[in-house]
Amino acid sequence: MNSNQSQFCSPEVIWKASKENVLSGKGNQKLSGPWQLMLLGDGSPTRHLKLLTGHEVAIKVISMAREINNQNGVPEEVHELEPPLLRRQVWLICGDLTLAWAESWWNYQEAAKHLQNKNQPIWKSLTQGRSELFREVDGLALVNANWLKLEFEEEGPFWSRHYRFFRQQKELTVIREVFSPKLEKWLGPIPRKAF
Repeated sequence: MNSNQSQFCSPEVIWKASKENVLSGKGNQKLSGPWQLMLLGDGSPTRHLKLLTGHEVAIKVISMAREINNQNGVPEEVHELEPPLLRRQVWLICGDLTLAWAESWWNYQEAAKHLQNKNQPIWKSLTQGRSELFREVDGLALVNANWLKLEFEEEGPFWSRHYRFFRQQKELTVIREVFSPKLEKWLGPIPRKAF
């Protein structure tokens, strides 16, 4: 299941919302309704991107490799997953626009079971057979990384969220997504400097 490409380091967190605010759905008053739905809603971001742009979401896998040592900057919920862990990183592309980057952490056996088609969005992989899932958004942050600036062709910082999927009260994965400011075309302007 290893990919030969090297992984990016997790982006640097510039600002983050308190976990209590995220879990209660308070988010941030400076975010418009559409951005609150995108960042704090429990719907599928790949489905949202398809609905917004009219394009299927193409997944470009950067890497899938065993996580040797949980580096600094990973969401604290990653430590609740049972090792050994696999870490997957992807770009989410609609048409000719890269609109998001995502990384996810999995127990290695769960990854083998659920990520058989590595070029398919996670949501599609997990809901085949119409299995029931629960998504809990755990974190909202502004992050920055030079490689994000290069791929998004935008200056940072960038809005990010992380969440967990559960099935039958068991944690399956932790996912972090970072969104391109190009989404402002559909969702309206979003503050990035005032934090």
